[in-house]
Amino acid sequence: MAAARERGSPSRPAEPEDAAGSRLEASAWPELPYPAWRATAATLQLWTQIVGKVRLSLTPWVNHGWHVPLYVTARGLGTSPIPAGREILEIEFDFIAHRLLVRTSRGDERHLDLKPQAVADFHSALVGLLADLGIRVAINEMPNEVPNPVRFSEDWYHASYDPDAAHRFWRALVQADRVFKLFRSSYLGKVSPVHFFWGSFDLAVTRFSGRHAPLHPGGVPGLPDAVTREAYSHEVSSAGFWPGSDAYPQAAFYAYAYPEPPGFRDAAVTPGASYDTALGEFILPYETLRGAADPDALLHDFLVTTYAAAADRGGWDRAALECPPGVPARPRRV
Repeated sequence: MAAARERGSPSRPAEPEDAAGSRLEASAWPELPYPAWRATAATLQLWTQIVGKVRLSLTPWVNHGWHVPLYVTARGLGTSPIPAGREILEIEFDFIAHRLLVRTSRGDERHLDLKPQAVADFHSALVGLLADLGIRVAINEMPNEVPNPVRFSEDWYHASYDPDAAHRFWRALVQADRVFKLFRSSYLGKVSPVHFFWGSFDLAVTRFSGRHAPLHPGGVPGLPDAVTREAYSHEVSSAGFWPGSDAYPQAAFYAYAYPEPPGFRDAAVTPGASYDTALGEFILPYETLRGAADPDALLHDFLVTTYAAAADRGGWDRAALECPPGVPARPRRV
């Protein structure tokens, strides 16, 4: 949904070394070839949509749809607290123990095993579990932003779950999440949390100029125009990570601006990244990042340079909007 160049640089502890003295940083970014886990990715996207729609149905609307995403956790992807009457509900995908955990502020805990099972079975099991906890929720069963959508309760086709692939996907999200959060810390203007959007199945962070944007034309497949227009009501520079799809079968980082200012796509950005005219975004392939001597630095530079392209060409007030990256336990100097 997402002056001088960014001031400062990422502050990270020294990387561990193996017995041969080579850095292990690249191994923190796991292999994630899309064709190898395509079926699991498709099923998992639909499972996350079911959980996300539970949050959507129970949570008051927040600007730009910020009430609907999931968030990277120490074990997987979680909803954060969801209001449920006078109590709180939380749902979390645990990609270590491979369970879906459901907890309430009353102390109730339930779980579903993450295993090969049809979307229809997953949907039925979660609805039943929530009802057992006294939480009755009606969701729109039609998936969003996927080709040829089928109602969750009628989808017996998507039924794959490879635990190793799901775990590697989560590990990639962990790495992206921490670099995105460092990038987020160097902005004084309005900036989103680092969200995992279950519709597009991607992790994203978005900066705002503070100015209104032209009304979005809509037309995003599988997404109501009213949702799209509210999400893009203000000028943005957005970046994120997605694991691939049939339309673009490789994991990649992306960055775009809305509205796209003149000259944005011609800007010089991080080596290894380029503007994809079909997608309307800058793309940094995940494998390019994994092959870099310092993947964290390459990703941070991609975030910085693509943002600078949007801000400079869009006439943003960068001097008023930016600050040095945050440092743990050190207040920002004013």
